[in-house]
Amino acid sequence: MATPATQKAWIVERMGHPSRALKFRSDWPVPSEIPKDHVLVKIQAAALNPLGWKLMQLAPNFLAKRPLPAEYDFAGVVEKENGTEFEVGDSVFGFIHVSITLKTRQGTLAEYALVPDKCVTKRPSNIDAIHASGLTLAGLTAWQSLNCTRLEAGQTLFIYGGSTAVGLFAIQIAKARGIKVVASASSKNEELVRKMGADGFIDYTKEPIHKYLTSHPPSPKFHGIIDAYGLSDPSLYTHSAAYMAPDGVFVTTTPAPHRISLKELGYFVKTLAATTWPAWLGGIPREFKFPALKANKADLEALRNLVAEGKVVGVVDSVYEMQDALQAYERILTWRATGKVVVKIVE
Repeated sequence: MATPATQKAWIVERMGHPSRALKFRSDWPVPSEIPKDHVLVKIQAAALNPLGWKLMQLAPNFLAKRPLPAEYDFAGVVEKENGTEFEVGDSVFGFIHVSITLKTRQGTLAEYALVPDKCVTKRPSNIDAIHASGLTLAGLTAWQSLNCTRLEAGQTLFIYGGSTAVGLFAIQIAKARGIKVVASASSKNEELVRKMGADGFIDYTKEPIHKYLTSHPPSPKFHGIIDAYGLSDPSLYTHSAAYMAPDGVFVTTTPAPHRISLKELGYFVKTLAATTWPAWLGGIPREFKFPALKANKADLEALRNLVAEGKVVGVVDSVYEMQDALQAYERILTWRATGKVVVKIVE
C-alpha cells in the first residue's frame, strides 16, 4: 500500500495549556523525501512526556517553531528508509530529540514521523509497541543520569521520584549494574518501586525528604543522588552534605519551574545560587549536574539490550485512543501517573 500524502496528527499551534495549544488535524503532510540516514516510521503508539506540555506552556511560538506535531517518544514500523541498517517492516522504537524537532518540525503524536537512524532501534520481541513507546526519552535520561554519578557496583544510589518514568528506569538500570538503590515515592507506589528492584524505600509524603534524610542519614552515606522528579525546590541538594558522601554527585533531570509563579521563580533563583556558588566561598560542597539528554546511538542500543534481556521493562500508567489525546494530557498533568501515559495511534 502506498504511503499517503496526508495524515492525522495532533498539532501544537500556539503556546498554552494542551487543551488550548493543540489542534487535531487530518490534513497534515506526510514527509515525501527521506534524507540519508533517516527512516519514515508508521507510528503505532506515542508516549507523553512532561517536556511536551512544559514546552507548550513556557516556550513562545518563535522559539518552538510551531506549528508542528506534538511529542517525542514512539514505537512503530519502518515505512521507508534511506541508507540505514533498517528494513521496511521492521518493528522499532525511539524518540525525536527536541533539538531535532526544531530543525525538522517532526513529532510523534501523528501517524508518521521522519526520524534520524541514531534515534531509532529495533524493538525486541519480548515487549509490545505500547510498552516500547515510552522507553526512550525517560530510559535514556535515566541511563545518562546514572552515568553522571560514576557509581560502581556495590555503591548506593538514592533516587527521588522513584515512581516517575525516569525513576522506574533508573532503579532497573542501577540494579542491572549491581548498584544498591534506595528510592522515594508515596506509600501507594511502594510495591511497584520495590518490584522494580529498590532495596530501600522512603515515603516522601510523611516529611520533606531532605529533613528526613538529615535526621536519618544512611551509613555509609549515599554515593550518588538522582532527582528523577525534577524538583524546582533545591533543598534536597542544599542539604545533601548531611547524607551524601563527599565525592558523591547530585544529578537532576529538570531543575526548572513547573509553572509560572513567584514561588517557582524564587526556587529557580535559589537553585542557580546553590549550584554556581563555589564551595570554597561557602557554597554546597557536593557536585551538582544537570545532564542535557543526548541522542546517542550507543546508549540507545545499550538500553535496548537490557530490555531484550528482561532487565528493564516499560511501565505503562494508562492508554488512550488517538482522539482522546487531550484526556491523556489531563492525566499526565495530575503528576500522579505511575509510568508512561500512552496514546495509541494505530494497531
